Amino acid sequence: MRVTNNLPNGPKMPVFLRRLKFIFQPVEYVEGFAKKYGDTFTLWGRNDSPLVYFSHPQALQQIFTADSGLLDAGRGNQDLRFLLGSNSLLLLDGDRHQSQRQLLTPPFHGDVSRQDPKGLRMRAYGETIREITQQVGDEWKMGQSFNIRASMQEITLRVILRVVFGLDEGPRLEKIRQLLSALMDSTTSSFMSVGLFFGFMQKDLGAWSPWGRVLRLRQQVDEIIYELIQERRTESGQNRQDILSLLMSARYDDGQPMSDEELRDELMTLMVAGHETTASALTWAFYWIDFLPQVRDKLLKELDTLGDKPDLNTIAKLPYLTAICQETLRIYPIAMNAFPRIVRSPIEIQGYTLPQGTVILPSIYLAHHREETYPQSKQFRPERFLERQFSPYEYLPFGGGNRRCIGLAFAQYEMKLVLATILSRFQVSLVNKRPVRPVRRGLTLAPPAGMQMVATPMAKRATTVGKQFAT
Repeated sequence: MRVTNNLPNGPKMPVFLRRLKFIFQPVEYVEGFAKKYGDTFTLWGRNDSPLVYFSHPQALQQIFTADSGLLDAGRGNQDLRFLLGSNSLLLLDGDRHQSQRQLLTPPFHGDVSRQDPKGLRMRAYGETIREITQQVGDEWKMGQSFNIRASMQEITLRVILRVVFGLDEGPRLEKIRQLLSALMDSTTSSFMSVGLFFGFMQKDLGAWSPWGRVLRLRQQVDEIIYELIQERRTESGQNRQDILSLLMSARYDDGQPMSDEELRDELMTLMVAGHETTASALTWAFYWIDFLPQVRDKLLKELDTLGDKPDLNTIAKLPYLTAICQETLRIYPIAMNAFPRIVRSPIEIQGYTLPQGTVILPSIYLAHHREETYPQSKQFRPERFLERQFSPYEYLPFGGGNRRCIGLAFAQYEMKLVLATILSRFQVSLVNKRPVRPVRRGLTLAPPAGMQMVATPMAKRATTVGKQFAT
């Protein structure tokens, strides 16, 4: 039986020019096409292969609930193999993806789970987050401007090294911190943002070339990770609760543990996916909280109810703080699109029959700016999340379906604790209170890198918020 394809309309812009706009004007790129063609539109890649954007909740539901045998997602992320490795959860499909996901999910579960019935592990992670946040805040010079994104990256990277790698303070932590920081800065530079989409730029021309530097930094990071894995395998009876140790003790259905290569690739995946992304989200949150005084004042009144040394779970459940984090991730989602799905056999989505080989792009950004769902979507208004609940096909900052981010609970927990810890001690104000637009940072959407803020002690800020809870 012959299948008739009926793809949505779309622009006929040359691929090269379209990619340049996608790289340098990511928001204008999707907004312009959506304004002209609506919720769904087709772009044409090389060899006339179709790439179809969807953002209507009905379409997203069909995509995220489709039989996984009809759509491949890992195959669409192969450009990340050079950094994450071939065993990364992001690059896998089918049974292998499912079995790997089952091993990785439990350590990142919420407050209480079967593996952690009293929530002790998450509470310990929370104490680590609060401690690191206090340390970074203590390094600020009061009244002097600092780069807010750099501070947030410092916090999230230290959290990764302590919580995921299980590294204590010392020379090794400092060495891998510097290497990982340099690697992430290199992979998200302007050159690399272009290089990720143009394969001809991925040339190793020596240690001083951009791509060569990335490869050599990756090799140095790999050496430390493998050394750490070998050391951890020789330990016994340590009862460690870091993610690496939990993964090493996990077993597949056949009783086999993860190999060293699998551990390395998943650790790198967790670092890349959980470091830059959370730092960007936190930077946006501080921007919006200061840019909109009414939001700041309402949040500070809520924090004022906490008293001294509040329980971490109490902080995580604060309604307005939660709504601010949700709205931060809505208005400028860190990932503009969920992972692409490649059609394995013809499938119908919202009345369109998509042929084999079609690349489906669920647009998080466009879904989050549908006026039907979010009236005045360009306004930052946390109250919308207090007024109603949104379905996972209307609000999807962490993707959807069997590709939804396994670290979403941890990321939200970290955001809330960092914000509460800092804002209970300092007023953090923008040096230049002007509207800013997101920019591309590697594969993500981020605030401008040079955003400057100034911290002043809580007692000197205009709005009184009561007692600080940070020790």
